[in-house]
Formats: sequence, C-alpha cells, structure tokens
Amino acid sequence: VRLQASGGGLVQAGGSLRLSCAASGLTFSRYDMGWFRQSPGKEREFVAHISWSGESTKYADSLEGRFTLSRDNTKNALYLQMNDLKPEDTGIYYCASYGSASPNYWGKGTLVTVSS
Repeated sequence: VRLQASGGGLVQAGGSLRLSCAASGLTFSRYDMGWFRQSPGKEREFVAHISWSGESTKYADSLEGRFTLSRDNTKNALYLQMNDLKPEDTGIYYCASYGSASPNYWGKGTLVTVSS
C-alpha cells in the first residue's frame, strides 16, 4: 500500500491550500480514509475522516468548518481543501486508510506552514 500526500507548502494566514493523497496497492473505494496532522512539539492528531463512499465526513471540532474532505474513487484520490488557514494549522499532514476502526496504512506526509 502506498499513500502519497502532496500539496503542502508555505501560505500566509487566511490563505488556502488543497492537499491531495494518491493511493495505490489497495482497493481504494472499499476503504474509509482520513487526514491527520502533527504540529511542532505535539502528538499526531485527527483532522478529518471520510467514508468509503464519500457520503459521510467527520472533522475535528477545532477546525471550525474551515476544511473540506472529499474523494474521487475513480482516481484513487483523496483531497483536503483547507481555507482560512491559521498559524496553528502548521504541521505535517498525513493521509491514512482505515482498517476496522482505526488507521492501518499511513503516507509519508506533506508539510504545511502557515505564517502569521
């Protein structure tokens, strides 16, 4: 299984980024997927989750509706649209596939840096 995250970069506060995750080596359309992040000095935390069909999404409460998770099962791709970015959103963002109830495969991550 390979999960390749991309789209990170440096952005000013209030800006937007769109992260992508390209999946291979698994039947993508059968798996729930998610994004997690690890900010400097903190443990990895949950960001968002999407069901295998894309019909159901969940987000960390702290995001306050600024992020939108979507997927394209025809392209084996996962997307995270991040708007109104804040300095506290800085971190390495990881995409993950889910086993029964928790992540089982992780990508290498993409770095997001939000300057104030």
